[in-house]
Amino acid sequence: MQHFLSLFDISPDDLQLILRTAGVVKQKLAAGDRPNILKNQVIALLFEKPSLRTRVSFEAGMAQLGGESLFLGSDVGWGKREAPSDFTNVLGQFVDAVVCRAKQHSKVELLASFNAMPVINGLTDLCHPCQALADILTIEEVFGSYAGKHLVFVGDGNNVAQSLALICAMLKMRFTLACPDGYEMDSDWMAKVQAAYPDAEVETQHDPAAAVKTADAIYTDVWTSMGQEAEMVARRQAFKDFQLNKTLLQAAPASARVLHCLPAVRGEEITDEVIDGDQSDIVRQAGNRMHAQKGLLVWMLGRDWISKNVV
Repeated sequence: MQHFLSLFDISPDDLQLILRTAGVVKQKLAAGDRPNILKNQVIALLFEKPSLRTRVSFEAGMAQLGGESLFLGSDVGWGKREAPSDFTNVLGQFVDAVVCRAKQHSKVELLASFNAMPVINGLTDLCHPCQALADILTIEEVFGSYAGKHLVFVGDGNNVAQSLALICAMLKMRFTLACPDGYEMDSDWMAKVQAAYPDAEVETQHDPAAAVKTADAIYTDVWTSMGQEAEMVARRQAFKDFQLNKTLLQAAPASARVLHCLPAVRGEEITDEVIDGDQSDIVRQAGNRMHAQKGLLVWMLGRDWISKNVV
């Protein structure tokens, strides 16, 4: 059974096909065509953490594909009222797939271990593969191609950064993390990336101005993620020189674009001037969450349509 817990679950060829499918479906939507590729199919959205973009993009995307979605919050008692095997196997009787947004990556792994239905990672503490799909789709649209592009992530080596490092390795892009000492990406994760893609151009720097010097896209995220609130003061001090502001943007090529996965803490990791500026693609990037995930859903649940409609 095909799951999508991280980008390690697919091959570079799979990834490129998902991105091409997303592009085709997006073009059809722009032309007013909403093919019922997933008619009568149902996905569940099993969320432990709050969400705007992930929830709405999956719900809207599934509706546009002719299917339906069910939002499952804390009231369903996941991990509380019954054995995980009972919960998951019963859920698999009702839905065609589940999108899980969990606090710990081990929870989506447990969900997938029963093979009751395909499981899609909607975000965990380890990685955020759906966000990475949208990010690359955005870069491809902006530049005409993602091939050979240099993506620089300024900030914490968090779940988003780790997914970006992997997707860049898969697509032979260059990835740089610019972060304070002690906030690098997980060493086990990076060892796995290097083992799978030994020619990957993935590096870490501690000087943000030097890091963005050859950037095609500069990406940032909040300094303090959900669950890290006790570290907020220390993190603000550690990251104070890593703000994406006009000065840092001027250290990059004039053609560089600005990305942020949102929500943003304006005035902290990014200034209003930059997030609302002419080089920002943040709104397009957020919109591409839906289009990229539609490509993923069609790849997972409507493969026959791809063979007839996607080159």
